Amino acid sequence: MTSQLWAKISPWQRWRERMVIRGLAFTAMVSIFTTVGIIFILGEESFQFFSQVSLKEFLFNTRWAPLFEPRSFGIWPLINGTLIIAIGAIIFALPVGLGIAIYTSEYATGWWQKVLKPVLEILAGIPSVVYGFFALTQVTPFLQKIFPNIEVFNALSASIVIAIMILPTIASICDDSLRAIPKTVRDGAYALGTRKSEVTLHIVVPAALSGILASFILAFSRAIGETMAVTLAAGATPQLTANPLVGVQAMTAYIAQVSMGDVAHGTVEYQSIFAVGLVLFLMTLAMNLLSQFIVKRYARKYE
Repeated sequence: MTSQLWAKISPWQRWRERMVIRGLAFTAMVSIFTTVGIIFILGEESFQFFSQVSLKEFLFNTRWAPLFEPRSFGIWPLINGTLIIAIGAIIFALPVGLGIAIYTSEYATGWWQKVLKPVLEILAGIPSVVYGFFALTQVTPFLQKIFPNIEVFNALSASIVIAIMILPTIASICDDSLRAIPKTVRDGAYALGTRKSEVTLHIVVPAALSGILASFILAFSRAIGETMAVTLAAGATPQLTANPLVGVQAMTAYIAQVSMGDVAHGTVEYQSIFAVGLVLFLMTLAMNLLSQFIVKRYARKYE
């Protein structure tokens, strides 16, 4: 606002304008203070944990058993359980989510387009604990018909329900990225006699690649951080395995287990959840930074 315009405003309007600006600045600072507080708590409790458990054991041991004797604090079984579920979810969700986005942005018209997106938003609003019970009561019994040796708690069932949960994220962001491509790009391709399928797959999708990749990474971050559905579907058996038919324990599931109140506050077992939370925080932070890098590095600007 220029000085001339500011001089014409009454004192009451100036005061109100200042209050609005300060209120907006305060709300912006809340997120910063919250992030700093989380980092401080994780760092303080993790420091106390690593004062009792060596970093070498934490990073290079392959057994995680902090609640049973003999105790062991190797983080890799939890990382393995988290990644096997998240990667499985991405494998299921990526092609479906991108296909939905291509259909809604390039092919769907009329009422069908208006119905499909609200249905996806309903999926995003269902509580994760409901997905967990759905995995136990519906998905796992169905999988047992296909794989008789599958365990009741297994990584495959968790991957399927997590894929359903992250599907709206992928479809929504990919849809926005595809719609952001100017109509002139499509019209130029049609003028050369290109079919619609070729325009979509060879021109529009590559042009929106940065947004599509960013949606994949953000969805992967959410899959890593999911708690209740993973806890109920995958179980609580930390182990190094590539078999999705057996039970595993994710980092979030372990945090939920110890946070129930059965472990005394201040013990090394209790502090281990902060060390696990710190690893989880660093993983999701890396994913978010990677998505921002991809958007800035590969984004295409159209006049």
